[in-house]
Amino acid sequence: MAALATVLLGTGVTAFGVAPLAPDAADLPVVQVVEQVQPLPVRSQADALLDHRFSLYRTEVTRSSDSADSLLRRLNLADPAAAAFLRQDALVRQLLLGRAGRTVTAEANDDQQLLKLSTRWATDDENFFQRLVIERKGKDFASRVESAPYTRSSRLATGLIKSSLFAATDEAGLPDSIATQIAEIFSGDIDFHRSLRKGDRFSVLYETLEADGEALRPGRVLSTEFINAGKALQAMWFRDETQPRGPKGEVRGAYFSLDGKSLRRAYLASPMEFSRMTSGFKMRLHPIHNTWRAHLGVDYGAPTGTPVRSVGDGVVDFAGSQNGFGNVVFINHGKGHTTVYAHLSRISVKKGERVSQSQHIGAVGSTGWATGPHLHFEFRIAGVHKDPLTIAKQSDSVPLSTAAMPAFRQMAGMMRQQLNAAGVMQQSRAE
Repeated sequence: MAALATVLLGTGVTAFGVAPLAPDAADLPVVQVVEQVQPLPVRSQADALLDHRFSLYRTEVTRSSDSADSLLRRLNLADPAAAAFLRQDALVRQLLLGRAGRTVTAEANDDQQLLKLSTRWATDDENFFQRLVIERKGKDFASRVESAPYTRSSRLATGLIKSSLFAATDEAGLPDSIATQIAEIFSGDIDFHRSLRKGDRFSVLYETLEADGEALRPGRVLSTEFINAGKALQAMWFRDETQPRGPKGEVRGAYFSLDGKSLRRAYLASPMEFSRMTSGFKMRLHPIHNTWRAHLGVDYGAPTGTPVRSVGDGVVDFAGSQNGFGNVVFINHGKGHTTVYAHLSRISVKKGERVSQSQHIGAVGSTGWATGPHLHFEFRIAGVHKDPLTIAKQSDSVPLSTAAMPAFRQMAGMMRQQLNAAGVMQQSRAE
């Protein structure tokens, strides 16, 4: 213990001994260093900030009650010169003011003056949209209409049938045109009026056509799956590049099951996308002559101006006015097959013109012997009238070429993965 105490004591003394120490700071000499510093050019920067101009961007949706002043007011713009131009410009009055639902984008300076205003809208062209541009040029303004190509993107959606297809697609936020395409794709396998069951479900991948970042219109269904009474049906859109090209160099596409079987038949089930059958292929009391006669076609009720399409490929045999048919189009599909489209308000084709399936050939009207706007549609084989609905179901499908199968299988694999992902998403939401 004495030895240990000696060691500890020695250590303590050593620790105490190393503590001494640096000189006191108060005794150190003080040296002052003076250096010239150039000031920053603050004045020039301040002047530059005062001269700087920046743009503000705002977006608004038009209303049917809009005037030039009310629209600019909602855009937070105070510009009497711009308001005056909007009031007097013919293009603005025709294409902007009074048209509800159009998205308007305005660029303004920091003095709340309009620099540029634009709006866009869809047309019948599936590739291009139109844009109205109003632009300040010095103290004046100028307006112009431009055409520009759509940007195509795709969206994936799922739905559950509780009452009807359209109710389910509305709940899923899908446009009506997408619901109609789904119904047409599977019309050969599902009667959407009678065969739907509560709990049926669907998935769909479809195109959206965008203009300047705004979704203007839905495009085509790219792939879809429908599970009806436990049976899964799948389809996808595919262009067979090995097939002959059309008059404009286009390659026609069609829907196929994911194992390569064509869903496209030689004839569509209906000459209109949105319609209701008002009179079938049967005996009926004629609404004008008030006598019982055989109705040798099918009538579809629809508003005047509703587009009418050819149910199959063919050549126009007649396009004009003819007795009780009024404005009528006859299309020869070959093999003695002829279709008739009567009571049209407008004819969009001429005799000798080649038409393709789904091409618009006119519009619903009430010309000839008609009590109201509707389409009278006939199907004749070797001059004998046949039930159009029966012919459509019995028509042959259009096969996929052998040369196109490798590209088809590759695309089908990708579509199958996306539809499977949609199914998992739907199942997770249900749980």
